[in-house]
Amino acid sequence: MAISLLPLPYADSALDPTISAVTLQTHHGKHHKAYVDKTNAAIDGTDLADKSLEDIVAAAQAKGDKGLFNNSAQTWNHGFYWHSLTPESTAPTGDLAAAIEASFGSLDALKAELAAQGAAHFASGWVWLVAKDGKLSVEQTHDAATYSDLSGTPLLVIDLWEHAYYVDYKNLRPDYLKGVIEKHLNWGFAAENLGRGSLWAYPA
Repeated sequence: MAISLLPLPYADSALDPTISAVTLQTHHGKHHKAYVDKTNAAIDGTDLADKSLEDIVAAAQAKGDKGLFNNSAQTWNHGFYWHSLTPESTAPTGDLAAAIEASFGSLDALKAELAAQGAAHFASGWVWLVAKDGKLSVEQTHDAATYSDLSGTPLLVIDLWEHAYYVDYKNLRPDYLKGVIEKHLNWGFAAENLGRGSLWAYPA
């Protein structure tokens, strides 16, 4: 069972002008697809060929197979990222809103923390909203490192790799972060992940 290229959950122009159609077409159709293709090539004919993506990431990590880990983890991260974004500007409600208030004091404080950590992150990686031990926190991972194999439940993620924003913003990552955080974070997806209390599964 090959790993599929997860389709975007919205039109490639749906996040424009914060993220342009050109950026999404390249990011999804070139970068994400390349990670999928390299993962499938690496598992073809092996005992991982019929495993879930989450199992492949875990096995690659356990075996120290850096190439497979990088490509499979990046496949998972990108799938999670597409769902972390939405064309509609929304706000947290219910249990998620209460958890944000308890952990950060306010939604504005959480947004500021996401923006600050995302802007300060050196080189490539990801900034996450994570639930662990009854609290929420903002966490960073470098390169392909992923919360699909770390403790805690990821609720949202923002891609910090340059290919996520360079066409639209050049080296101005803070401007990209501001647009995403203020207009396009999918709080409904975050609420689903919090309510489920377990890892989101990359669709087969």
